[in-house]
Amino acid sequence: MTRIGFDVGGTKIAVGAISEDYQIIARRQIPFPTGRPYKEVARVMADLAKELTDRIDSIGIGMPGEIDNKKGLVIRAHNVQFYEVPFKDEMKNYFPDIPIHIENDANAAAFAELKLGSFKNCKTAVLLTIGTGIGGGLILDGKLFNGGMNHGVEIGHMRLDSRGPLCSCGNRGCVEALCSGSWIIREGKKAVIEYPKSMIYTRTQGNIDRVDAKLVIDCAKEEDPVAVDIFNRYIDNLSSAIASITALLDPEVIALGGGVSRAGEFLLEPLRELVRQKSFFKYPYKIVAAELGNDAGIIGSALLGEFKKEADE
Repeated sequence: MTRIGFDVGGTKIAVGAISEDYQIIARRQIPFPTGRPYKEVARVMADLAKELTDRIDSIGIGMPGEIDNKKGLVIRAHNVQFYEVPFKDEMKNYFPDIPIHIENDANAAAFAELKLGSFKNCKTAVLLTIGTGIGGGLILDGKLFNGGMNHGVEIGHMRLDSRGPLCSCGNRGCVEALCSGSWIIREGKKAVIEYPKSMIYTRTQGNIDRVDAKLVIDCAKEEDPVAVDIFNRYIDNLSSAIASITALLDPEVIALGGGVSRAGEFLLEPLRELVRQKSFFKYPYKIVAAELGNDAGIIGSALLGEFKKEADE
């Protein structure tokens, strides 16, 4: 059996072919075709799937935003500018005889971590995927929880600061607006303009288009004062979001996925300490990098058929 899993984000489309023993046996990644109609995006994704393998038994799609997984609708996906899009039906035009499942991307990644990664044997756990935006996946009673009314779990759109920066959803001060990789990039670009003696300026040669989250974090690791200030403010924001989550859920494990999580212990060690200080429950919460890393989205999407089966039981 070969299952195809798509991990769709605001800047990229990653796809993998998954074997019966949950290994990625082939993969591709391309930039997301920003601004293109959803039908054209579906065509591109169908071509990618066919390039990976001649045999496809099922297809799963992890997409950011609010998803109706029963109807296969992308209701609102701000990062890719899809609204009320019948994406499953569009993919069915290319694969009429193959089961196709669509789910929120962070839900898909959390399901993969539950089955194969950092959430194994957990009753309560939270996944934060930190990239262009922020996704959240929640495990309750050992199962993926998709909201009380099946609308999903949008941790990225909890609000931290009503006067904070504008979020992609139109509100201000959301977790996504203050804790995503995009926040680090925005602050890094400001540093290039305001601090021409900073390492960020030197590394980019003054070109703000060369700023990304990794560059800012790398400069912080090398103790550039401007980058360290950005990174410390970032950890303060993220720790406040996580402390709020612990007050509500008291989870066994909090895992971080997405590009920013690649900073490893440089991020996790100070983050754990700030969460401990801010949390109502004075407990050393287990905050870890997601075991499956950036593969979680692909693997979890490929396993969406299993998730649907469990949800129906």
